[in-house]
Amino acid sequence: MTMLEGISSDGLTVRVGHRRNPYAYLFDGDQFDELLLRLGRRRADSIWRHHRSGEDRAPHGRYGRPCMAFVVMDATAGAWVPDTEAVLAAITIGTDGERFLPNAAGKACGHRRLGANYGEAVLVDSHRCHSGGFRYGHSAEIRGQIVGASSQTTDQDLYEAGHLAADLVAAVNHAQVEWKERAGPGEWFNDGDVPGEECLAAVSWFNPTVSATAGTAQG
Repeated sequence: MTMLEGISSDGLTVRVGHRRNPYAYLFDGDQFDELLLRLGRRRADSIWRHHRSGEDRAPHGRYGRPCMAFVVMDATAGAWVPDTEAVLAAITIGTDGERFLPNAAGKACGHRRLGANYGEAVLVDSHRCHSGGFRYGHSAEIRGQIVGASSQTTDQDLYEAGHLAADLVAAVNHAQVEWKERAGPGEWFNDGDVPGEECLAAVSWFNPTVSATAGTAQG
């Protein structure tokens, strides 16, 4: 895990950290944190703008707090990976943002576990909410990228989570296009153009040197 801190244009502290980096062929650890910080600052600008707006000028209502927390899930992680280990990154904005991290995690992990907006479970399918689960939604999913956010109203949280998810998807896809142009033709998403460890492990049991036993099929 690595951490990076910066200040938004309006003076809000932005802290980011990533637990996993499935895009190592695109970004090293420092570069990935810098990307998250850039996206976090964009959300900080939105939070401050909506917090300072008058109620009649804020399109989603005035934000009650100049802070927020985001939990971003790993869109590449398999379903067998526990939710607690499938967290890609976390972002806090403002001096009180860290307080809302467990709430954001409850939404994001709940969404990944249920395969749908966690707010639907909270409001409609509460039988799917386990002991210790968070009592509020919503969560966002953009093209498989799940994000939970917390500190504002549920609709405002959803709005900011959706924008962070969309920005991250766009940034990764843009970086991948640039990488493909540099790498040229190939078969694998890495600089060596060799099979990844998972693909090799999946067929490591197959040994072509072992003598095959002929069988006779009977109908």
